Amino acid sequence: MPDDLDLASLRVVRAVADTGSITAAAALLGYSQPAISQQLRRAERQVGQPLVLRAGRGVALTEAGHRLAAHAVHVQAALDAARQDLDDLGGVATGHVTLAGFPSASSTIVPDVLSRLRDRHPGLTVDYVEAEPPEALARLRDGSADVAVTFRHGGDPGGEHDLDGLLHRASFVDRTVLAVPSAHPFTRGDDFGGLAHERWIGGCPRCRGHLLATCAASGFEPEIVLETDNALAVLGLVAAGLGVALLPGLSLVSAAVPRGVRVVELDDGLARVVHVVHGRGGDRVPSVRAVLDAFEQVDGDALGLVPVPRGEPSTAPG
Repeated sequence: MPDDLDLASLRVVRAVADTGSITAAAALLGYSQPAISQQLRRAERQVGQPLVLRAGRGVALTEAGHRLAAHAVHVQAALDAARQDLDDLGGVATGHVTLAGFPSASSTIVPDVLSRLRDRHPGLTVDYVEAEPPEALARLRDGSADVAVTFRHGGDPGGEHDLDGLLHRASFVDRTVLAVPSAHPFTRGDDFGGLAHERWIGGCPRCRGHLLATCAASGFEPEIVLETDNALAVLGLVAAGLGVALLPGLSLVSAAVPRGVRVVELDDGLARVVHVVHGRGGDRVPSVRAVLDAFEQVDGDALGLVPVPRGEPSTAPG
């Protein structure tokens, strides 16, 4: 490979890998579509082989493209580590870090983390952006976030590769609950298949996928009549008798259950696992290390979460 391959080329290839199209990659990186196409052609000249192929309305990476995209994550992390090591010389007094997290973490886990960082590292600048797991992971890969708090349900369809090339630590188990009108007969331990004729309220794309998979495992396809990722709105709709819904336990920490709604805890197998994710080498960056340490001190019991025993971060292939 020629030695003039640059970071811009790596970021573009990574963005195409994450989004599946040149248009979406341009939007993610804030470039024009022609600029992305030009950068891809430049990258192909640099490596001496094709990196993308047209695939329907989008593009698909070649084997060379996939390998280059995987390396991009590690190169970005190494550069970030070098930059902050030089800036801070091993401290976090004047560091900067960007954290991304999903909505129900924004009012529960994240305030705890930010409060600890403020108390222990008052000179550390922390930016927070709310993002569902796919967007948060894309931000890690394109360098616009340093740490992400995400979640996965067991058996997520197609989810086995979403952490490829990233370091992640399972931190908490967050139970899944069923919100039903107060008079509804369903109780914990009842056959989930008995809900086959209910009208359902769907949530975010990943939560909707979990609902579909859960219902499919019980032999039916849910009739989803309303969709919102706002937990307060879901509870209001259930209280009005407009449907039933699956909700993560975290969403109920800061959302009071209204009159007319009953919450039923479901089997542990339907819970989701909360992960803290960063790029390889990120934990050598002082500011990132401070964020990871703060996550380890979160009081999960106070949030109704089950802590996962601490262990070494896992690395997905890629």
